[in-house]
Amino acid sequence: MATERPRDSRHEEIEAIVETKAGGVTETRDEADKYTVVGAARRRTFANWLTPIEEHFVCHRNDIPDIDADAWSVALTGQVEGDLSLADIREAYPTVAVAHTMECAGNGRGQHRPETGSVQWGFEAAATAFWTGTPVSSILREFGVESPDGKWLTAIGGDPADGDDVFARSIPLSKALDDCILAYEMNGEPLPREHGYPVRLIVPGWYGVNNVKWVEELRVMNSMVVEDSLDRDGEHAYWQQTAYRMHPEGVDPDSNETIETVDTWAQLEGAVEYPYTFDATVMSVIGTPSGDEPVPVRGDDTIEVRGVAWAGDDAVDRVEVSTDGGETWSDAELFGPEYSGAWRLFRYEWNAEPGAYELLSRATDDLGRRQPATISGPDAWRDALDDEFPWNEGGYAANAYEPNAVTVELLDADDPSSAE
Repeated sequence: MATERPRDSRHEEIEAIVETKAGGVTETRDEADKYTVVGAARRRTFANWLTPIEEHFVCHRNDIPDIDADAWSVALTGQVEGDLSLADIREAYPTVAVAHTMECAGNGRGQHRPETGSVQWGFEAAATAFWTGTPVSSILREFGVESPDGKWLTAIGGDPADGDDVFARSIPLSKALDDCILAYEMNGEPLPREHGYPVRLIVPGWYGVNNVKWVEELRVMNSMVVEDSLDRDGEHAYWQQTAYRMHPEGVDPDSNETIETVDTWAQLEGAVEYPYTFDATVMSVIGTPSGDEPVPVRGDDTIEVRGVAWAGDDAVDRVEVSTDGGETWSDAELFGPEYSGAWRLFRYEWNAEPGAYELLSRATDDLGRRQPATISGPDAWRDALDDEFPWNEGGYAANAYEPNAVTVELLDADDPSSAE
């Protein structure tokens, strides 16, 4: 299949991105040579609410397109008809900013045993930024779209693929009209090339694959994208109907024109036979202490364990921290900014003594769904949902907490030998 061929140019792109981001990211292993992938270089990235652009992960399959911003436009097609220049998008509609925790649907893939897929992410493919742009609802309503009425919005990227293939993703029109934007700024700066310049779709709380970069077409349809559903040559549906779907090994999932349930976890529980990756599952990561170096402590000292937790379209209700490898758990405090679709900060004051410790965090969303402990073996599939995340052939949507443990060494600050 053309969409799965190795891509030599990814190495040059990665080198340029790592240099631009000044050491805030590092390359992630992709032995199949298909994707440009860099992730946060340090665990400490996950101790802060806002992720600097320099530390924000990057993932895309095709080459970054050559951009002439003055000539770039976004076509409106399907059940609407129009064409928007970048000036139209910026000046003719309201400007808003949304906070969004972007997470690659393959985050945690490298924690599967046996390994699956090509990009071996740990937990480094997640970040929160402010995105500035134009509400999709403002655009579509001007063109006569008032009700979602079971429809879908398909976004098509202008990144060059093999032959005439396209990168196309569909989301329910109801989500698009609710909170999605066409973004042209990131953290108050012009959108960087690797993050979708000149314009990308932002789908708050949903996995990165839905946040199409380099948008050149928005198509209102009665269905998700399926093969031959676009007015163009090439393959249309691979990234919607084949890739980024969860299933056991050796399964070739059938295409669906529509599904009733888009909540990713509800799909896993049986609402959809082979689930699509839409909203992110509940997840947490400890940012500090990072385990990179020993931490000195005195008798009465406490150590702040700090991190981030997120739950896609849902809210984080609770975060627990364990300092003994999961034997016991204590509630952490949620604090800081609280935006729909963005992560929360958590902290736990740890009365610690010198020694070696394994720290874990687990989050629970407002529907009572808690991070599972581990990733299952390949044969478990949905039987794993009790306290395991189902191993799936693509390695998608993993949110187990044990693989994200951090080992910390605490030294007695009053012991002279600890400084040697």
